[in-house]
Formats: sequence, structure tokens, C-alpha cells
Amino acid sequence: MTGRAVRTGQRQARRARRAAAAAVIAAGTVLATPGVVLAAAGDGLPKQPLTAGLETGGAACVAGDQRPYVGTVPQVTARLYGPGGGQPGEASRVRGEFEAWWQGEDGAEERVSMTTSTMNDTAPFSWQLPDTVPDETVVSWRVRAVNDAGASAWSSEGAGAPCEFVYDRTLPDAPVVTSSDYPDDNTWTPGAGVRGTFRFTARAEDVVAFAYEFTGEPPRTADVRPDGSAEISFVPKKSGVQVLSVQAQDRAGNRGPRTSYTFRVGEGPAPVARWKLADAAGSRAAAAENGSAARAGAGVAFGAPAPSGTPLTATASLDGTGHGFLTPGAPVVADTAKDFAVGGWVRPARVDGTRTVLSQDAGTGRAFTLGLTQAGSAPAWSFAVGGARVTGGLPETGDWAYVLGQYDAGTGTARLYVNGRAVGEETAAVPVAGEGDFQIGRARGAQGYRDRWQGEIGDVRAYDRIVVPDELTALATRAAQRVGHWALDTAPDGLAPESDGGAPLKLGAGASVFRLDEDPCDPLDPDCVQDWPLEGDGHLRLDGVSGHAATDAPVVDTSDSFTVSARVRLTDDAPAAPMTAISQGGEHGDAFKVRFDPENSSWDLVLAHADEPGAPETVLRRIEWPDGDSGVGHRVTLTYDASENQVSFYVDGWKEAEGGTAAFDAAWKSTGGLQLGRGRTADGWGEHLKGVVDSVYAYAGVLSETQIQQLPYRDPAAAATGRVPARAFPADRVGWDTNGSVCGPAGQQPRTSSSERHAVPGDERDISPSGNGRVDSGLLVKLSRPQ
Repeated sequence: MTGRAVRTGQRQARRARRAAAAAVIAAGTVLATPGVVLAAAGDGLPKQPLTAGLETGGAACVAGDQRPYVGTVPQVTARLYGPGGGQPGEASRVRGEFEAWWQGEDGAEERVSMTTSTMNDTAPFSWQLPDTVPDETVVSWRVRAVNDAGASAWSSEGAGAPCEFVYDRTLPDAPVVTSSDYPDDNTWTPGAGVRGTFRFTARAEDVVAFAYEFTGEPPRTADVRPDGSAEISFVPKKSGVQVLSVQAQDRAGNRGPRTSYTFRVGEGPAPVARWKLADAAGSRAAAAENGSAARAGAGVAFGAPAPSGTPLTATASLDGTGHGFLTPGAPVVADTAKDFAVGGWVRPARVDGTRTVLSQDAGTGRAFTLGLTQAGSAPAWSFAVGGARVTGGLPETGDWAYVLGQYDAGTGTARLYVNGRAVGEETAAVPVAGEGDFQIGRARGAQGYRDRWQGEIGDVRAYDRIVVPDELTALATRAAQRVGHWALDTAPDGLAPESDGGAPLKLGAGASVFRLDEDPCDPLDPDCVQDWPLEGDGHLRLDGVSGHAATDAPVVDTSDSFTVSARVRLTDDAPAAPMTAISQGGEHGDAFKVRFDPENSSWDLVLAHADEPGAPETVLRRIEWPDGDSGVGHRVTLTYDASENQVSFYVDGWKEAEGGTAAFDAAWKSTGGLQLGRGRTADGWGEHLKGVVDSVYAYAGVLSETQIQQLPYRDPAAAATGRVPARAFPADRVGWDTNGSVCGPAGQQPRTSSSERHAVPGDERDISPSGNGRVDSGLLVKLSRPQ
């Protein structure tokens, strides 16, 4: 016999002996303590405590099979009443007499008691039972109230009953964990998004639940079934090694040792069906990446435009007629009662009525539909499963969106995602069998097909699993496309070139490009007052009177998603008036502008709601001290996300947690060029900047916060195309920190953490530990360029 079996047998035998003894106690007579005189009712005696007012360790007072099992010796609590019974104005002072008893190992009854201090009967009376209370034994207790007139009846007398509990400190054994879907055998199993079942089996009879936790997930519990086991399902959100930790929990709340179950999750399986819909113009069928080819109706035209910033090269255009559809002529979602998801890129040409992107037939109805519908007076994206529908987001004519509907069989709910984000409310759904054909661009109705799509559809996918968050993000991502970069290092003939040969910035009067002299002074020389380029080899200087630079035509479409970024440094430390660093607008106003407001000492992003004099404005503000012509200034960046109708404002790569982002649904298409150093005012051009502007970037689309923080050291467009971005600092004046990260020239460093140490390659210098990069007494180091 194993040691575990011996211990289990001994524990069961001891429990059996104590249970038998407990039965004797439960059947015994409970008597008042000898020597206490009970006065007649109505002679000022306290009231008998009610069983309903008693608690054992926070649990109700019960006896018999309902008695609680506790993992620690409990504190018992009672509500006691004086002669007034606790009525308003009838409070009186009493003390509580507690008594507990149990059957000892030798069969003799053992009792302990305690009397509290005298207190108002409005207060609860408690007793922490002593550590001598045995485990695995039925313990009974009772209480009564006492005052100078005598004692009440015990809580166990008459209609009352003793309170009982069992103190159980024996931990349950570790459970057994198994799964045929994700075995613990060092094999990689597909995969992310695929639901798996895990079985827990107890090794003790008193286990009532299992506490379990997957890596990165919140802890949960599962109740035990009559056979002592439990089953749970889990959908891995990522590929990689995953650990499931499980503990058995007994009725006393004790949790035993953990069982760690390690399994390996592979990549999520490919969609069960996929049509890119990028077929050649004139095709009458859509080739399938997975699944069967889809027959195209006469109202389908291939070769339509694709959303920019995606791998798609073309899409299919549906004309909204009875001929505008595609179908493989077979079901795609094999079992609509299990996990599934359907989605694709869409651009509606009309947003009125109900319009279907994807559906699957179910007799004369449909098992599910994904598309748009009307929610009140406005259109909304929609996903319907059975009779349940989720709506959200705002479809707009001519705007691309990635829409995906998902049914989660584990929760029994439908969810809708637009551009990678959940919209609407997760909704309980009862699926219906959908054994009919899969449809693109129409939905089945009692009178035939209806709710036809008009517009473009591309990259349709159907999954027989959950699409996990990282996949959702990847499917819906439109990489920002760089439409302009002006290094502002040179301006031959008054034209600052765009890096890829695009439209240059024309310098106006009062604007000039500064370049470092061929023989700059030594930055370690106290008399050196040499200016340094902010980024690259030069920057644009503006005189604050008429200085500006501008393109002839708009650079970004301000009615669509865009990002604009520039580095700016102010000449004065106390500017007298607002100054605009960068803007783009129309005849009367700016669709956006970034300006410094000396009244608030802040950089402001200002967006006019229309190209009209006095139009309302949305303003995002970031408090900053003016530069006073020193340092590297600030990189200001703004983004507009048309799919979310949202603007964000970043200074030095960061935005305020509150006030850094705002809703904005008044975007308009600007007609004027990109402006550096001025903006529109009520009197025409004004708010001229006195200072420096450098390294301007413009993108169609929204850069992520990480990409914004990397500007200009890692331009996202350059990373995608292999182009090398402009240098942040002159090559012969760039240093590296001890980790090999690029630094600027001594005396003019970007803000860094206090742990960084900078130097010019090949020089032995005292390097400042202060973090601002200025040369000071400190650590003597010699750095060379990292290899």
C-alpha cells in the first residue's frame, strides 16, 4: 500500500469515528450552565438570541447535513437583545455567554466557553474559537445574553438549535488533468483560436470545485460533477507554450497542491474558405485560396480598387442588382452551432436600407448575415446569428472598412468587429442550422434573395474557429503610406525638396535653411555658442514676421485618415502671441494646425469644423515651456482616424492620457497646401512662427503610437520599402550610448533617461550622468562606433 493510500485510509477512519461521536452529541440534550438562575420572562431579562442572528465564520447558523466545513478555526458572531428587543429607543447593555462542545477522541464530551464584556445590544458579539477545536469533528456552539436581571434562554433551546461546523484542515490531493485536444506531450497542436476541452479529475471525495488558471488569463473555478470530475473549454489567444495550473478545492475551501499542465499551441489554422476577389477583369468566377471557386453573377466586376496599405491589389465591385452576387454553391460554415467567423474588406457605394456582405442560406432564411442595416436614423454595421443581431460603427459611403462577425459557442454570443475593434454589445444568440449555400453580396429571404450589396468587397474569409485579437488587428490594419518627407537640410533656389521627388516646400520671405558651418566650434568650449541642426544636417529658420514654407497643393487628404509630424523649436522664452508651426486648410480656415499658445504655455492641435470664418474648433492641448532657442525643441504629431472619427495629439511621441485624444466627426477636405510657420486667421495669414522647423513627415493613414515614438529614427515607410531615413544628426557628430543607441551632438542632446551616457566616437570626455547630454563632470569613458 502506498503512503498516499495509508494517509487517505487513516483520514477516512478518523472522520468516521468523529462522525459517529458527532451523532451522539447532536442527539444529546443541551442544558443551561449550572448555577445560573433564569428569571421569569418580563422581569427585565434579555431576549433569547435568534438562530437567524448567528453566524459561523460569516456563514449562517445551520446543523446537520447543511453544516459548513471551514478551513480555519472560525470566529462565531451573534446579535443579542436586551429586554427591549432592539427596538428604537430600547437599547440596553448586555454581555454574551458563548459555549462550544464536541466529542473528544476518547468519546468524552469536551466544552469551552467565553463571556464577552458588557456592551450595547446594538453591537455584534463575537468569539474567536480557540485553537483546541479539533479538526474533522462536528463542533456545536450556542450563545445567550446576560444582564444584571439574569440570563436569556440559550439560542439552542425551544424552537432554536445548536450551530454546527466541521473544521477541516486537510488539503486535497493534486488533481489529474488531461486533454485530447491539447496533450501535454511536447507536440505542437493547432492552434490559436481553436477551442480545446480539458478534464480535471479529483483524488478525494470531498472536492467540490477546481481552481484553474491559464497563463495570461484571469483565475477561474469549475464545479465538480457527481463523478468527481469537471470539464472546461479554452480558446488559446496566441501560439506558443501555454501552462494550465489546476488545484482541487474541498468543501472547507482548502486548495491543495497545483497540477501544472504544459501544452504547445501552434498557429491558428487557415480559414476554411477564402476569396481574395482580385481576379482579372471579365472573370465569371472568383478563384479560391481555400475552398471552392465562387461563381460570379453578371453584376460583379473584377478589377475594382483595393484599400491602400493592405496586401490586396484589387477587389470585386457589386452593382446592387439581382445579378450582383458570388457563391460557391455550397455551405462554408459547416456547423453554425460551433465557433465560426466571417469577414472581409468592404466599401459601400450606398448605406441606405439593409445590405448584405456575407450570409449563409438556411432553408428560406439565413443562418447568419454580415452587412449593414439602419439603426434609428443612421446606418450601422450589423452581424445577425439566428434571431440575434449586433449593430455598431458607422458605415460611410466610399469609406473602406474591415468588418468581421463572430459566433462564440463557448459563451453563446455573437460579436461584431469593425476595423479590428469590437463595436456594439456582445449579444446572446441561438444559432440555427445553416446547411445552405454561402453567399457574397446577398441574403436569402422567403421570397428569394434580397438585401443586395452595392460597392466593393475584397478578401472574404470564413473560419471554423475564433479569430484571436492579434489576427483581428492584422486583418484590419492599413499601413500608413508616406506621402511626404522634407528633411529641410537644403533649399536650392528657395525650394526644400521632398525626399522621394514629390512637391517641394517653397520658402517665403523671412525663411531660410540653416546648415552647420564647415568648421564648427568645439562644443566643450565654454565660448561656443554654435547652433546645431535639430535633425539631419540642417533646419528651417523662420523670422516670426513673414517667414514660412508651403506646398502648392494639399499633401494629405484631411477628410480621410492621415498623420503629420514635425520637430519645432521656439526662439523666444516668452513669446508674445500664438505661433503656428504647421497647418493645412482652405480659404478661410485650417483643417488642422499645430500652434504654440503663450497664454497657456501649451502646444495646441486646433481643427476647424468647416472652411468658414468663425467656424467651431476642436482643441487638444499639451502644456510645455517655450524653448528660448535652446535644446532640440519638440516633435509634434497629429493623427486623424477617419474610421473612428477620432483625432490624437502627440508631443515627443506621447499623448496625454486624458485630453490627448478626442472625437471628431467634422473633418473636411482641405484645398490649400501644407504650411510651415503660419496659419489662417480672421485677417488672413498670420500667427507666424519665430523659431525652427525640421524633418516634416506626412502620411496617408494613421501611424501607431509605437511608430510615432520611433520617428524620425525609424520611418515606417522606409522600413517597409527598404529606404534609409534621413539621419537624425550629422554623421561626424553622432555619438552612441553604452547600449549602442544613437545620440545627438554633445550639448544639444535629445531628452534621455538618466542611465544613458553619451560621447562623440573616438573622444575621451567627461560624460554627464544628468540625462540631458550636456558635458559635465562625471564618468570618463571612451566610446567607439558600435559594430
